[in-house]
Amino acid sequence: MAAPVANSSGCWTVPEVYKHHEQRRVCISRPKYREGRKAKAVKVYTINLESRYVMIQGVPAIGVMSELIQLCALYGAVEEYRPLDEYPAEEFTEVYLVKFQKLTSARAAKRHMDEKSFYGGVLHVCYVPEYETVEDARLKLQDRRRYVIRAVQNKGIRIGTGPLLP
Repeated sequence: MAAPVANSSGCWTVPEVYKHHEQRRVCISRPKYREGRKAKAVKVYTINLESRYVMIQGVPAIGVMSELIQLCALYGAVEEYRPLDEYPAEEFTEVYLVKFQKLTSARAAKRHMDEKSFYGGVLHVCYVPEYETVEDARLKLQDRRRYVIRAVQNKGIRIGTGPLLP
């Protein structure tokens, strides 16, 4: 498991509050046939909006950081984590920043942990792509490009007239 990060160098600087950190309300304009068993907010994530970095809000301030990281580790390897003491939070709650090793792990953690009860508090998990470096973003886009090319090749469809890239 990863170790907590104590320094504030690089991408671990004082965070800003962005609109995409806020929890969205439930969508009430969905057609009846599109409603699932549970009411959800509707949000589409592009590859640019997804990130290996996730922010977990609503964690009760009772010293449960190790339990939270163990919960995150169920969905994939955690590279780094730290509390965001300077980030505005509700009273008696804490906010944590977690960096997963893989994007798929961050996706799974967000899907399963968002709106989950945790030690009496309800967690809100959101991607925080503003912590990515340019190199992280470049690798993420290259991985997505390879995935799309592989999917297209498996279906026997050619994109454009040039050769397909590996």
